[in-house]
Amino acid sequence: MKILVTGGAGFIGSHVAEAYVAAGHEVHVLDDLSHGRRENVPSSVPLHVLDVRSAQVRALLQQERFNVVNHHAAQIDVRRSVEDPVLDAELNIMGSLNLLQACREAGVAKFIFASSGGAVYGEPRYLPVDEDHPIEPVSPYGLSKYVVEQYVRLFAALSGMRYVILRYPNVYGPRQDPLGEAGVVAIFAARMLAGRPVCIYGSGEQERDFLHVRDCARANVLALERGECCVLNLGTAQGTSINALFSLMAGLTGYSLSPVYRPARPGETMRMALSYARARALLGWEPRVPLAEGLRETVEAMRQVLPA
Repeated sequence: MKILVTGGAGFIGSHVAEAYVAAGHEVHVLDDLSHGRRENVPSSVPLHVLDVRSAQVRALLQQERFNVVNHHAAQIDVRRSVEDPVLDAELNIMGSLNLLQACREAGVAKFIFASSGGAVYGEPRYLPVDEDHPIEPVSPYGLSKYVVEQYVRLFAALSGMRYVILRYPNVYGPRQDPLGEAGVVAIFAARMLAGRPVCIYGSGEQERDFLHVRDCARANVLALERGECCVLNLGTAQGTSINALFSLMAGLTGYSLSPVYRPARPGETMRMALSYARARALLGWEPRVPLAEGLRETVEAMRQVLPA
């Protein structure tokens, strides 16, 4: 297949692009490099440096005639969305709408969209959260992701394009930027390895569902052939508290300082864990990388890049 990965120079997108190349597909990456890095893109993959809102996106899709578009380009910072919801909507909603229109005009056969299970559901009424849980986002970011999901469904109905929407939990792993928009694991790893103070916002008892990026990329590969017009959670169905994460990572890094607690930040849920039963049924997917193993791998990868 010929595949375009938007946001493919970023953390998750680059792993997805890499997995597609390994599976034998022809891959292109679209990224404006505002947060992504050229060195994350596999050397064999053409990189188109474009903003997803640009009119040139439509010209690119007309020229290249991709079979599949995998959409990871986004504003992903919950706190930033609370502070500037207009910018969040411009990037996430208008950018996605521009891309979907380009897909419709170019006859793209399948659209894979990276949404957020950690943000669209809001504060869970039950755990683990399945895809039938009410949608009650508590941040503009979560709302923008859900709005794009609805546009994906609409464009599929109008054009016959197939789609898979993947709702991610907290994805972590190598290449995650400790100075970037999100990623508590990367932030903790970098600060612990440097011997710097680590901040925990709130009580630290808030729980998140942590999924290794390699498991996430594998779901995107499976979604090329499986899953027809569906919304699927990815996750482990288990929550881990930030305090427990701190302890695990302190042990891996030899960190001896106590965390610094600061007030909780608006727009974030207290607990989250996502059921992956539907992804297992429709994609044949389930998580494989245990948290302890994934954290160890992430810390070792951070050790390699920290001097730079």
